[in-house]
Amino acid sequence: MRFIGFNFSKISIEKSKDNLENLKISNKINISEIKKVKSDFFKTKEEILEAKFSYEIIYEPQIANLSFEGSVLLSIDSKESKEILKKWETKEISENFKIILFNIILKKSNLKALQLEDEMNLPTHITLPFLKGQKKEEK
Repeated sequence: MRFIGFNFSKISIEKSKDNLENLKISNKINISEIKKVKSDFFKTKEEILEAKFSYEIIYEPQIANLSFEGSVLLSIDSKESKEILKKWETKEISENFKIILFNIILKKSNLKALQLEDEMNLPTHITLPFLKGQKKEEK
């Protein structure tokens, strides 16, 4: 399985208020469609699957909302592709495929979300690394 493409089709951010009291941040990913696609652009012996997704970051209580919609393209061998599509008929996704798919969505979407959060003066939804000075020992 190879990752071959990612595209946002919608990016939305709305900030309702500046008061960050009792802030809780949650997120959710939804896969709305998985289908086989034909492409003249990508020449591969494997099959190409497109997964359409939505990803939302919610700042509660009613502080802000970020939402993304898009698609991920993956090149997958024929046998595995058939298994994925068969499971998808009942809206199920295998654990292995879900982990790969969600990690791609999170990586791409979180980078964009961090930029938007900075522009809207919102706290980041993930903890960023930072440096601390050393405490001086008292003698």
